[in-house]
Amino acid sequence: MTDAPQSPDTPKKPPLRRGWTTGACATAATRAAFVALVSGRDPPDPVEIGLPGGKRVAFALANFTRGADYAEAGVVKDAGDDPDVTHGALIRARLRRAPPGTGVGFAAGPGVGMVTRPGLPLPPGEPAINPVPRAMMRQTIEEAAAELGVTPDAIIEISVDRGEELARSTLNGRLGIIGGLSILGTTGIVVPYSCSAWIDTIHRGIDVALASGLRHIAATTGSTSEEAVRKLYGLPEEALIEMGDFAGGLLKYLRAHTVPRVTIAGGFAKLTKLAQGRLDLHSGRSSVDLGDLATTARAAGANEATSEAIRNANSALEALAIASAAGLDLASPIARRAFDTAARALGNRATELEIIVVGRDGAILARSSFRPAIRAEDETE
Repeated sequence: MTDAPQSPDTPKKPPLRRGWTTGACATAATRAAFVALVSGRDPPDPVEIGLPGGKRVAFALANFTRGADYAEAGVVKDAGDDPDVTHGALIRARLRRAPPGTGVGFAAGPGVGMVTRPGLPLPPGEPAINPVPRAMMRQTIEEAAAELGVTPDAIIEISVDRGEELARSTLNGRLGIIGGLSILGTTGIVVPYSCSAWIDTIHRGIDVALASGLRHIAATTGSTSEEAVRKLYGLPEEALIEMGDFAGGLLKYLRAHTVPRVTIAGGFAKLTKLAQGRLDLHSGRSSVDLGDLATTARAAGANEATSEAIRNANSALEALAIASAAGLDLASPIARRAFDTAARALGNRATELEIIVVGRDGAILARSSFRPAIRAEDETE
């Protein structure tokens, strides 16, 4: 079924508003504080910075303070229409002069995390200020220093009000980033619902697992399936990857970053989508094909009445209940088909892959066996 065409008089929805990354906000605050520190004047407000793509943008300052040896400016993050946990957070940059020739150094203030595990773009012991934001801050210091006729030497301390509290809603702790948020961004711009931050977190989780020497990771669609896998295998925290809906983002990264054993665990509905060839499992971007599910049930031994009831079900979970009431194991063929989809996307014989279907109560409904991550029909090639 397609959506009905809009009437010419129907107002169009406005486009989603883009926002700014924590890295861009920190860079703007850095420039304002540096200019005030070395000039002795009030900071520029608004303050202009360059983004990695070459665009120049201006930010309003939320506050400014000055001490005996520092200047500090703050910018409130506007994430646009993206549901970002850091939307509205106050990002502060406190600048101090450094000895001539030492360049730019970075420090974590309150609310910014510290890296404690290997495998991330920064080594353990460094503030969680990612490489691109660091480059942006260095560039803006160099620009401002050239304009003011001073050397570009400074210590930049970034802090985020309530950052440690906000970080509890992120996966930083699992990645080994302790004490607060990360300062992120590769373009300086937040694209609403791009999901790039979540996919990047999946990739960093894999990196941390590999750097920790782990040979088995488990990627899950949610907390219920994660707890089921944790109980089954006793895996450490850094082996657990919260994949969410982004099976494609996980599997394509694993193709080039080999982990010897990978378990994918999830609820019946999401893994049915994977079985049906979808790599984005979000309810708003893919749906379960109940006709296909009915065909799968029929092949598994369902009679015509059960198959038709599944075809006409309101949801995948209702279809599963219908199959269970008929004494039919529908989860096992879904696990096998999900394996084939995942193996095709992963395409790495060096990885053994397993699929686990988990019920809403946390019970394991079905498991595929560990096999090389190639489709069953390709195993003899």
